Amino acid sequence: MRALSAALLLLTAGACASRPSVEDAAVSRAGDFASGVERARLVSDVDALVAAHDTDTPLDCALFDTSVIDTTRRPVCHVTREKARELVRARFEALGYTVSTHETEDERFPTVNVVAELPGAEHPEEVVVVGAHYDAYYSGADDNSSGVSALLEMARLAAGKRFARTVRFVGFDLEELGLVGSTRYVQSRPGEEIVASLIFDCIAYKDARPGAQQGLPGFPIPSTGDFLAAVANEQSRPRLEELYAVGERLGYGGFLRGVVTPKDGSGPASGNLMRSDHAPFWMAGHSALFLTDTANFRNPHYHKASDVPATLDFDFLTDVTRLSAAGLSFWAEGPLP
Repeated sequence: MRALSAALLLLTAGACASRPSVEDAAVSRAGDFASGVERARLVSDVDALVAAHDTDTPLDCALFDTSVIDTTRRPVCHVTREKARELVRARFEALGYTVSTHETEDERFPTVNVVAELPGAEHPEEVVVVGAHYDAYYSGADDNSSGVSALLEMARLAAGKRFARTVRFVGFDLEELGLVGSTRYVQSRPGEEIVASLIFDCIAYKDARPGAQQGLPGFPIPSTGDFLAAVANEQSRPRLEELYAVGERLGYGGFLRGVVTPKDGSGPASGNLMRSDHAPFWMAGHSALFLTDTANFRNPHYHKASDVPATLDFDFLTDVTRLSAAGLSFWAEGPLP
């Protein structure tokens, strides 16, 4: 995840004021789908992704002018992604998906986004996207092997099943260098009808001790880092309200805290909430929810060599993945018989 400014702390100031009506059948189906999430698989995938980063070759440091980069916050000489990309593709293929890549040539920073898709059985033109960036600094356990593991687990649950809408899983490249892969991905698909999208970035660090969550004076923010932040803009507000409602009905969404930024999210009051791969979707007019543990405002290992699996809370990651899987089922209207 790119460095977040203090504006991100507005996330927990309030929750959705309304709860939309959700049909019993849809909630039951979502609960059945989400119940398949397995903690052990998430642990295994995080470990495998971290091992991929640890044994990969970082980008050439000569690509960067380190005299003008704060390498403490952005340790650009430690970016890896090729082995993680290979792992994501191999997992998708092992699940039976026909995998494609969205590749963009560039002299300094070519990108490869990895895509696995289930065409919709009834409304294939309507798309639900689940995305996470697979590039990382150092081992990248929370940032962002946690998000990629949730992506892979949801892809496993969806494999071989039928949904009314198209479901697309995307591993984004080079988020850490400025949302490069996701920006190119969105620009390559103008006019696409995206019903909902979930973007994961740092979703497995939890610290329930008072004072563990950084905040700003004057904001009613919990001092404990035991919630999941969900960021929406006006376009995405219905999806945030639906995720709250489905989670509430299923009894496992109480850890979710959300905020809706003004308009498309690009204004001066909320621009700092646009620092992950949801931002290009917002700017193209698409719905996107950004799910995060708030990264550097909670996790002291953010962008450091100490961002390793032993620091993560895998029960928290399991809860986040289960809630997200329920949302996917609800929005994609499936699995169908």
